[in-house]
Amino acid sequence: MTSVRDTSSTGTYHPLAYKFVFSALRYTQEQLGRDRSSEATGHISGPELLDGIRQLGLQHFGMLSFVVFRRWGINVTDDFGRIVFQLIEAGEMRKTQDDQLDDFLGVYDFSKVFLDDYTLDTSAAFSQQAS
Repeated sequence: MTSVRDTSSTGTYHPLAYKFVFSALRYTQEQLGRDRSSEATGHISGPELLDGIRQLGLQHFGMLSFVVFRRWGINVTDDFGRIVFQLIEAGEMRKTQDDQLDDFLGVYDFSKVFLDDYTLDTSAAFSQQAS
C-alpha cells in the first residue's frame, strides 16, 4: 500500500494536508456515528467530509485555519477533493459509485468560514469560578 508520504510526492499539497484529511475522515465518521470498520456504514460524502474538515480545522488551528490551509496549498474546497481523489487513486481511501470530485467543488468559501464566521468564546475567561 502507498504511504501518505508517497502520495504527496506530487508536490501539489503539503504532506501534512494528506494526514489532516485522514484525521478529518476519522473525526467526521465519529461525529456522525459511522462505523469505521465497515465500508457500507463508514462511508461519508464529500460535503460531510468538508464539514468535518472545517470543524476539525477550527478546533486544531482556530483563527489560523485559513493561513495553515493556504500554507499547505489548499485555497478552496476543491483542493480537499483533489487530495481525496489522489488518495483514492493511491488505494488509501475508497469511494462509492456516487462519489465524484464535483462533490467537493465550491462547497464553502474559506474566507467566510475560517475568517468572517470565526468567533472566539471568551465566556470561560470572564466567568466567576465557585469556590
